Formats: sequence, C-alpha cells, structure tokens
Amino acid sequence: MSGVDSLWEILAVATVVALVGLGVIVGLVRGGGKGGTKTIERPPTAPPIEVDEERDPAERPTGEGVEDTGGGVAVEVEPEPSAPTIEKPASARGRLARLRARLARSNNAIGNALLSLLSSGGLDEQSWEDVEDTLLQADLGVEATDELVTNLRTRVKVDGATDPEVVKGWLREELLALVDPSMDRRVAASRVGDRPAVILVVGVNGTGKTTTVGKLARVLVAEDKDVVLGAADTFRAAAADQLQTWGERVGVPTVRSPREGADPAAVAFDAVKSATEYEADVVIVDTAGRLHNKAGLMDELSKVKRVIEKQSPIDEVLLVLDATTGQNGMRQAEVFGEAVKITGIVLSKLDGTAKGGIVVNVQRRLGVPVKLVGLGEGPDDLAPFDPGAFVDAIIG
Repeated sequence: MSGVDSLWEILAVATVVALVGLGVIVGLVRGGGKGGTKTIERPPTAPPIEVDEERDPAERPTGEGVEDTGGGVAVEVEPEPSAPTIEKPASARGRLARLRARLARSNNAIGNALLSLLSSGGLDEQSWEDVEDTLLQADLGVEATDELVTNLRTRVKVDGATDPEVVKGWLREELLALVDPSMDRRVAASRVGDRPAVILVVGVNGTGKTTTVGKLARVLVAEDKDVVLGAADTFRAAAADQLQTWGERVGVPTVRSPREGADPAAVAFDAVKSATEYEADVVIVDTAGRLHNKAGLMDELSKVKRVIEKQSPIDEVLLVLDATTGQNGMRQAEVFGEAVKITGIVLSKLDGTAKGGIVVNVQRRLGVPVKLVGLGEGPDDLAPFDPGAFVDAIIG
C-alpha cells in the first residue's frame, strides 16, 4: 500500500503545481504584463465621436473646451452660443437732471441775452426789438413772442426794476406760463382693462423716429412694463432690423414681416394682436417715415390707424419732430395732425441747439403737449419733458 500512497502524494503535488501555474498564466494575460492599465469600456449607447484626423494634434486646444471621453482621445467641444446680454435701462427719473444740464449748455445763450437786455435799464424801442429778435431766433413763434414781450414791458413799466435777479424771476414766470405746466404729459403705457395700451409713432424720415421708438421701449422697461414692438416701417430696408436690435437689448419682442415692402397696416395689426395674446402692458408701433407733403403716403398712414382700430383703440399717437427744423417742423406737425390725431410730441435732437422755443410753438399750434425730449445719441438719452427744468435750463 506504501507504493500506492506514494503515487497519490505525487499526483496531489502535481495537481497543486499545475493549478498554481495556470493561475499565474491567467494573471499575466489579464494584467497585460508589468505595469498594465485597466480596460475602460464605453457604454453601449454612447454616441459616435467625430475626430478631425487631418489636424495636427499639437494644434488641438487643451484645457477648457476639451473633453476627455475616457478612450485616450481628447475631443474638441464646440462652445454653446451664449445668450444675449439683457441690459437694464437707467430709470427715466434720473434723466431729468441730465435734461437740465444739457439744455443749459445749448440754450443758455437765450437766457443770457434776454437778461442782459432786460436788466440794462432804460429800455427803448430798439432794446425791445432786440428782445423780440432773440425770442424769434429761439423758435418761440410770433404769437408767443408778442405775448411774452407785452407782459414783460408791462412789468418793467409798472415796477421799473432793473435788478438782474428780479428780472430773471419775471422771465421765468412768463416762460413757464407759455410752456404751460398744466398740460398732461404722461405717456399712456399701461394696460386698459384686458388689452395692452397702443402707441403709434409717426414722423418724417430723418427725425430719429425708429431710434426714438427703441429708446421709448427702454424707458418703459425701466418702469417694469412688458413691451411689444411693431416694425410697421416696411418701406425702409433696415428699419425692422434696427428696431429688433433695440428690442433684443432689453428683452423686448419685435413683430415684423419676413419680407421687405410688406403691407405696414398688416404688420401693425399683427403687432397689436400679438401684444394682446402676450398680455403685454403696451405695444409701440413704428410707422414708415414720410414727407408731410405727399398725400398718398399720408393716406397710407391713415390706413394703418384705421386697421389698428379694428381690434383696439389707439391710446397715444406720438409725433417725432427734429428740434432743429424750426418752422418746417411746424408745418409737418400740422399735416400729421390732420392725418392722425396727435396726442403728444417727442422732440428729438434738442441738445446742441438754441431752438428750445419750439416747445412753446408746437404746443400752441397743435394744442398737444411735448411729452418726451431726445437729449443725445446715447440709448438712455430720452427723458420725460419737465417744464420747470426746461425753463431753468434756458434762463440759467
């Protein structure tokens, strides 16, 4: 039996050695030899990755914008387009101080000339004619000039004062009365019942009409209004693009036609309809600039107004006037007033001009107030008109 036992012992040792050897071989195969790395399996649902094989690897960017997919290949990741930055417009209330400062720089010459004449003492007819000329040069208008000079002459005759501060007080009172602070200068820009307020903006080319619409949108956004813009100026190629850019800067949608030369009345109709569905506070419709002496174009403007009114009343019709145009601007205002009922005036380009008297002139001719004034080229250079600040700016 000893021989058999020895045989079993030999077989047992051989089996153990064979198993150990097999284990070593398997370990070498699975481990890949000395210093081997683990195999990383991609998920079966991973999308295919496209790699630019022709590009020199040294030119491929590293760091940000490069993703390691785990397979030993650095893949270039296209950056996602960033959302446009929405601007927060400056409050309209903070613009009144700038209104006074800018007007003072340009209109001060009027006040200085008047104060110099009125406080010189011994005013003769020639001096009063000089006062009249100064006021007329400021576009105050003949009627307003006559009224102001008559009242000042009476005061000087009765009181006989020549003190500059006294005369300045008289001049301020008389000018403020002409500007008429009692006029309602609020812009109708709040919802009326279950519909948005509708503002129609009109004017001739070159007055800054579309820019004014964009700036007005900024004023209203600063007051937390939900605004929709209507690009009904379909005759000028860049008008819709320009208006849309203004809107995008403050997160305001613009309703426009996909083609040039579309029916402006149809665009205006769709803008009001969209604003109603959007439950906006106000929709501002920009119209094509047109010469006031072109009957066909004025008829087209009247059509825009009629089409809008089929679905909503128009709460505000703002006429944009260039403050530097003088009497030509007066004629424009009268013709537009006949075509569409003007409710307010926006004076653009008022800074840099000594024509501030146009405020009084246009109000007297149309019987409607100046509600907004453009002070410069900046996006927030549109401000509510303040009679007191305006007069103080003129007389210094």
